[in-house]
Amino acid sequence: MTAHTVTRWWWIRHAPVTTDGGRLYGQRDMPADVSDRAAFEALAAGLPRDAVWVTSHLRRAKQTAESVFAAGMARAEPGIEPDLAEQGFGEWQGQLRQELFAEDLAWPGYWRPPVDRAPPGGESFRDVVARVSPVVERLSARHGGRDIVAVTHGGTIRAALVQALGLDPESAIMLAIGNLSVTRVHHIAEAPGGRGRTAWRVSGINLPPQALRRRG
Repeated sequence: MTAHTVTRWWWIRHAPVTTDGGRLYGQRDMPADVSDRAAFEALAAGLPRDAVWVTSHLRRAKQTAESVFAAGMARAEPGIEPDLAEQGFGEWQGQLRQELFAEDLAWPGYWRPPVDRAPPGGESFRDVVARVSPVVERLSARHGGRDIVAVTHGGTIRAALVQALGLDPESAIMLAIGNLSVTRVHHIAEAPGGRGRTAWRVSGINLPPQALRRRG
C-alpha cells in the first residue's frame, strides 16, 4: 500500500477591522479589533501546538496571530507570505460600498459573478486564486506532514477552497467566511516512489473558534 503525507491546514480569517465604516478596504493596511478575548482563548486552546504559522503581510492578520499567542498559544514566529493577502481592489479601496455599488463604476451583482474582471488598478478573484494556490503547494511541500496555521483573509480562504474542492470561482465567492472563523483543509500527497498524486480533504468551513476540539 502506498504511503501518504497529510499536511493539515488551519485557515483563520483575521479579527474585524476597527475602522471599516462601510468602506471597501481590500489590501489597505487596516488595524484589527482584537478585544474578543473568549474567541482568542478558544483558538489558543483548540489549535495544534507544534504548528507552522504564516500570515499575510497586512497588520490585521499579524495582530490576530499575536492575539492568539497572548491568549495562551505557544509562541511561534509566523512566516510572512504577501501572496496570502486579501484581494486588491485598486481604485475602489477606501470607498463606501453603498455608494460604490450604486455607481456605474461597479458591475451589477459584483459580489456574485463576474470573477474574471478586476476593479481599476486591482485584481479579479481569479487572480487571487492564481497567486494563492502556488503558496499553498509550496508550503505543503516544505512542511509536509505538519500542521500549518494560516492567518489571512476572507478572499484568500475562498481561493484556497477553490483549489481544495475544485470549485468554480463563481461558486466560491458565495461562501461565508466570518472573522476569526477556522477552515480546515488537509493536503494529501503520495510519498516519494509513488505516482506523485495529491488530493484534498476539507473537514470544516467557517467554524467558530468555540467549535474546535479542546486538546487533552
